[in-house]
Amino acid sequence: MKIEGTSALVTGGGSGLGEATARELARLGAQVAVLDLQLDQAERVARDIDGLAVACDVSDERSMSLALAAASGAHGPARILMHMAGIGTAKRVVDKEGQAAPLADFDKVVRVNLIGSYNAARLFAAACARLEPLQDGLRGVMVMTASVAAFDGQVGQQAYSASKAGIVGMTLPMARDLAQYGIRVCTIAPGLFATPLLRTLPETVQASLAASIPFPQRLGKPEEFAELAAHIVHNDHLNGETIRLDGALRMAPR
Repeated sequence: MKIEGTSALVTGGGSGLGEATARELARLGAQVAVLDLQLDQAERVARDIDGLAVACDVSDERSMSLALAAASGAHGPARILMHMAGIGTAKRVVDKEGQAAPLADFDKVVRVNLIGSYNAARLFAAACARLEPLQDGLRGVMVMTASVAAFDGQVGQQAYSASKAGIVGMTLPMARDLAQYGIRVCTIAPGLFATPLLRTLPETVQASLAASIPFPQRLGKPEEFAELAAHIVHNDHLNGETIRLDGALRMAPR
């Protein structure tokens, strides 16, 4: 599917991988709505790419529905959903004092990462299914974001790994489900990327993380993630697939 002139939604578009993806889609000619919980961050990116900034909590049905309506009103119905919104945490099941991890922490991560992904996907798909089909009956495409932690979760990553594994798990059945409407579904599982959050770590820690990647032995660039996301849109035969983007990284237990 061509990107130029197409309306696109990018959740988590105010920073990191989402920001890079929003910028790449705009560079390729899409009309981009930048959805983010932090409206000021979304507005910063939207100003640069002549897009639309919308405050959005992906885990809330009303918030996501209003964001879709705002984007559609400004740019027309979206055919592209790039879902990058998510959070992370690290909590051992039992801490050093012998206390169980707080259930609320697990609940929040799964609600934002997994339920938020499904919420965004289902609302986008319902709107997209009503559009006129393009070549080969294609109506739209969505790209969700998992993580290598879905496969190689480290100590303390129970909530994060479970939420990302859930995204991987629903990719193929969702693609099969939406095939009747001509909506493709793929997921990217990134490894260690030079996002603003990771850049807050000491340089020695960043260097150690980069050294764990077989090749190229550096942190991934957000632009590389964005390029893959855009390629998935372009390549109509990519469907129901989760693609690791990690330089052959396999995470150690800790």
